[in-house]
Amino acid sequence: MPIATSTTTSGRLLSLLSLLQVRRDWPGLLLAERLGVSERTVRRDVDRLRELGYLVHAVKGPDGGYRLEAGSQVPPLLFDEDQAVALAVALKIAVGTGAGIEEAAARALATVRQVLPSRLRQRVDTLEISAAGGGTQVDTDVLLALSSAVRACEEVRFDYASPGRPESVGPPRRVQPHHLVVRGGRWYLVGWSAEREDWRTYRADRMTLRVPNGPRFRPREVPGADVAAFLAARFKGSETTEWPCRGEVVLGLPLAEVAPFVGGDTASEAGDGRTRLLAGAWSWAALAANLLRFDCEVEVVGPQELRDAFGALSERAVRAARPGVG
Repeated sequence: MPIATSTTTSGRLLSLLSLLQVRRDWPGLLLAERLGVSERTVRRDVDRLRELGYLVHAVKGPDGGYRLEAGSQVPPLLFDEDQAVALAVALKIAVGTGAGIEEAAARALATVRQVLPSRLRQRVDTLEISAAGGGTQVDTDVLLALSSAVRACEEVRFDYASPGRPESVGPPRRVQPHHLVVRGGRWYLVGWSAEREDWRTYRADRMTLRVPNGPRFRPREVPGADVAAFLAARFKGSETTEWPCRGEVVLGLPLAEVAPFVGGDTASEAGDGRTRLLAGAWSWAALAANLLRFDCEVEVVGPQELRDAFGALSERAVRAARPGVG
């Protein structure tokens, strides 16, 4: 991964390669002006690039020119300093994506780091990125096949292993794939089910694809036109970014002790060393249980559904505390 800084012949070749990579067609005269050489020198340098494995085609026309095409092999690539740092950072992140490319990304990062100038290597080394853990490994071929189906707007057919069922049960599922999203260390496919006339979300690591793909389809827009917000809402059990169950309580703890744990909820001072908390969850039972994680007295402001949920939980807790019950 060379980084061009020299005005020698090799440095000029790298500069020529860099120019060819950022624009589709280059008139020979314009290349010569940018490089500060004659058109004859440009022709010789193009021949040298061809000898190195780059497919540089001559473009016919009044001015003539050159075009860099994709080849059958991976020749040496040229990056400027910002691109080199961005590539190294992206490879560091890729090591923890769960996309099945961790080993390859680590090897590529080592290769890139080795050829970086010391000042750029120091910038990259100061960035510490640690995988959070708990991510689920996904077959790279599955991700590539799903991504290809999304781009081609082709329906996919697959078997799906639901939680508690390691083997898929029933006929294969069919869905029109629209987005492939990574969230919390897992990969998800967001697609439209024509059979159910609704959006569906599937974990990629539980999918076993069938071939061939189904018919092509016309893409739709996810509700809200924001796939990240849509997916977050689905995880909340809602059609919007708001939790379907929201309640207000007063906790017998000061705000400073509650604030680090409220996440997306809203906390404020309630006086006398207490905290007013407006929180949400996908069910009333889940909200009540979540609020009980605070080791303090809880006063329910409302609604009544939250009070009922606390009552049901208390009865369940009493039964669970009895010896030999359950």
